[in-house]
This record gives sequence, C-alpha cells and structure tokens, in this order.
Amino acid sequence: MATQRRRSPQALLPRPVQVGGIVLLLAIALIPVLYMLSLSVTPDAEVTAGKLWPSTWAFGNYHKMWAATGLAKGIGNSVITAGIAAVAATVLAMGAGFFLARYVFVGRRAYLYSLIGMQAIPQTMLLLPLFAVYASVQTALSVLVIGSRITLIITYLTFAIPFATWVMLTYVQEIPRSLEEAARVDGTSHFGAMWRVTVPLCWPGMVVALVFSFLLGWNDVLFASVLTNPGSRTVAISLQVFNQSIEGGGLPLYGQLMGAAVVSALPVVILYMVFQRYLLSGLTAGGVKG
Repeated sequence: MATQRRRSPQALLPRPVQVGGIVLLLAIALIPVLYMLSLSVTPDAEVTAGKLWPSTWAFGNYHKMWAATGLAKGIGNSVITAGIAAVAATVLAMGAGFFLARYVFVGRRAYLYSLIGMQAIPQTMLLLPLFAVYASVQTALSVLVIGSRITLIITYLTFAIPFATWVMLTYVQEIPRSLEEAARVDGTSHFGAMWRVTVPLCWPGMVVALVFSFLLGWNDVLFASVLTNPGSRTVAISLQVFNQSIEGGGLPLYGQLMGAAVVSALPVVILYMVFQRYLLSGLTAGGVKG
C-alpha cells in the first residue's frame, strides 16, 4: 500500500478563511481591551455621555486614581498573597508530582482522584465552611485570623496545589527514569537526584504551575471579599470597593476606574510575556507520546 501523505492542518482551510478567522479572534480579544484603554484617558463627563472616543485626552486619570482607589496597597497585598501562594504551591506540587510519578504505594490512586475531586468542587460551597473554621481558630487562639494575609494564602493553596500537582505529575512522567538512576549510581540520594536532575528539567512545568497558581490568587474576589479587612484588601477588592463607592454619585469616575483596571492588569501581562516560552512548552507537555 502506498504511504498516505499527512496533510498539514492549515491546508484544510483556504488561506483567506484562515486570515479572516485570525482577524475575527483578534478583534474579539482586543476590542474590549482597546475600549478600556480609551475610557481610561477619557474625561468622566464624556464617558457618562456615552462617547466612544475622547475629544481631549485625560491622562490625569492615572494620577488621580492612586489616591481614590487605594490601588498601591491592593497591588502590594495581591503580590504578597498570590506570589507566596504560587511559589509554595509550585514547590509542594513538585515534590508531590515526583513522588506520585516515581513510586507506587497504597492509596496512590485514591489520592489522585481526590485531587480531581477538589478541583471539581465549586469554590462557593467551600466559602462558608472555611469561614467557620477560621472563625473557630480565631476564637480559640485569640489571634487575628480573618483579615490576615496568611489566611488568604492558605485558602489559595487549597485550590492551587491540586492543579499544580497534576501539572507536575504529567511533566515528571515525561522525564526518563534512567537520568535519575544514573545519578543514583554515582552515589546521589533520591532527593539529590530529584533536585539535581529532575527539577532543572521540569522548569517549563513549574512555570505553568506558578503562573496559573498566581492567577488564581490575583483574580480572586470571592474569598478576598470575606477574608480580608481594609488593611489586607487585594487589588480585585480595591477595584470592587471603588466601583461601589462611585455608583450613584453625581459624576461617576469611570475614567479613573478604567485606569485602575489597566494598571491592575499589567502585572499579569508582564508575567505572561516573561514566561511565554516556558508556558508554551509546559502546557503541551504530555500531549504527544513518543
């Protein structure tokens, strides 16, 4: 039988259809962003009037928003809570993923299923139980629990670790055991083999786990709205509080609100740009079997 030539997926559609589809997807993704950027430099009176393009540029919105929204403190709290939670989840997931990929033990399958189950549970169902636990601990120990950053970090770890563990498990399984066995022959311990051989090869997977764990905390509104106080508010809650404060006002400060939204999105955009190369390779790990 003659060997069939494999056709490129791009050859299934005519070139104009491909270009049109790409342009359509870009428009869907970029038009809201461009509109937000436009509103951020539009005078509030023109925004209220419904103008799509400013007659004069109001770059002062970016200066005024810092005092009006408390954005600096919110960004700082988000970086601390989401960053610590992301790093901790990645480190713990690396160890768990290595252990699950390299060893077979009683309860391994049940543990893997429990990770899937934890991701399937809606976060809203866990809000009240977590709040009750934190309130009980606060009462019993007479220490600040609800409203502290450490409480928010622990909460984010509850949801970040299961996803990060699955990412690292998939990535570690793609690394040949022979590399670690060679290190073991040279006298390296199990931990040393993992640290010197497996961890350097798992950087793309660790970056994926780190970025997505960071996004989980950065974008959270549900838990941060209940478990924070004015001193520990995250950036998402700062924007929410500012939006509620301008509702019903004489002249809503939508320009400042959009400016604050632009600034709050920049750390995530920068994070994606810095780790883009690792994200592409990390997300496709395990998708193709040799």
